[in-house]
Amino acid sequence: MSNKDENDGEHGGDEGFSKEYLVLRPDGGRFWELPHLLFSHNVDNNKFVDCSEGMKMHGVRNRWVLVLSLILQKILLCLAKPAHWLGLIMETFINLVFNFDNFSKFFVGLFHGKLIIPDKSAANFTSIIGITDTRLELDKNIRSGDCRYHGSLSAMAAKLAYENEGLVKDSVTNKWKMEFINFYDFWNDYQDEASTQAFMFQDKKDDPELVVVAFRGTQPFYFDAWITDIDVSWYHLMGIGKLHVGFMKALGLQKGLGWPHDLKQPENDKRMFAYYTLREKLKDILSKNEKAKVIVTGHSLGGALATMFTTVLAFHKEDWLLKRIEGVYTFGQPRVGDEKIGEFVKEQLRVNGVKYFRFVYCNDIVPRVPFDNKSTLFKHFGTCLYFNGLYQGKVVEEEPNKNYFNPAKAMFMMLNACFELIRSFFIGYVMGPEYSENWFMRLVRLLTVFIIPGVSAHFPQDYVNISRLASSSLYYMPDQNE
Repeated sequence: MSNKDENDGEHGGDEGFSKEYLVLRPDGGRFWELPHLLFSHNVDNNKFVDCSEGMKMHGVRNRWVLVLSLILQKILLCLAKPAHWLGLIMETFINLVFNFDNFSKFFVGLFHGKLIIPDKSAANFTSIIGITDTRLELDKNIRSGDCRYHGSLSAMAAKLAYENEGLVKDSVTNKWKMEFINFYDFWNDYQDEASTQAFMFQDKKDDPELVVVAFRGTQPFYFDAWITDIDVSWYHLMGIGKLHVGFMKALGLQKGLGWPHDLKQPENDKRMFAYYTLREKLKDILSKNEKAKVIVTGHSLGGALATMFTTVLAFHKEDWLLKRIEGVYTFGQPRVGDEKIGEFVKEQLRVNGVKYFRFVYCNDIVPRVPFDNKSTLFKHFGTCLYFNGLYQGKVVEEEPNKNYFNPAKAMFMMLNACFELIRSFFIGYVMGPEYSENWFMRLVRLLTVFIIPGVSAHFPQDYVNISRLASSSLYYMPDQNE
């Protein structure tokens, strides 16, 4: 029995909807078996790869990308459980401290036995992401009508998506003075639990003019999501191009079926899948409000899901709904597909008048994965707003150092990370108190200087900043207004 045959059952017969595919399996073999993949072009006969029969990949340099992705995935798999518990302990401890004004009061409470374990569903419980940037208010200087408004609102919504339902609802309702619609825990048909989160809100209760869908991104200690980001697996989708396997699964890809236009579930199956649930909810809201427009947004993995959502809408020829989308705003988004998919989506967005802005801050590592080379074929597309460490923005086709792991750029990235750490102590005095950084964000910046400099650049802190400081001229591109 071939390696491919052994894996068909495990992957649910996915080749039934995709005749061409390549899926990496980090649990398929042991570390010392990786050289076989590196030095043999017959990738279809390898324990680490599930792919179309007869697939070959020539060139060690091309196969090295697969090997590197597998090595990183195997490391993260080994660290996933310890990281989960570390994150849970850190999050709980910091929220305990935050319930007191300072450390001294915390230790007094500890001595007197007055500590209460915080409720993770409470409106005052903050995620690790929320702890690094505690801002919950919208920028009062950027109001509706300002060309920066949708980008600034999207950045805050993408950041807020990391929080629990209680905090999300409280922020939207009481701080933003808008109408909260729902918070969702979506299922992944390839996992046994809900793994994708998103929330919806609109600018006002009656006759809304704007509806926002915000997807949650990659959480720092949730290594399963990091594994998805660095995975280079893909399916070829019905002749229109190759799409990232992990992102499709997170959005609601159906095992063995792919993307049926209408999802038929048994009456006793109450699972919600992101794409299908959000599509029908938007149709319901927009059918009752003729003037309402939609924004789809997300940070990191959330940005990939936002882009993937509009891609599947275009695949299903949902033109009526696409025409109601004002824009897709993503922050630190990884690549989602190949060049062919990019051209297909760009044309669909252009025809339907949908704006697409992809924000990238400086040396952020995530927009530079999965790798862009001849073997993986992953490409970015659309308008990229790139900002350097001084928050100066420009429109580019591709962010500099597109694959990140460039030894020639390593020293520069480390020096820039040092600059960002130093800047964190002074930015509040220079830009205003709302830009001040707390001790936890500074600790993150300090640690990543010596580990992976591009990690601290990925946190929402800098993306909220650039969305507020971006020049108005960046939003007026000819290709966005045809």
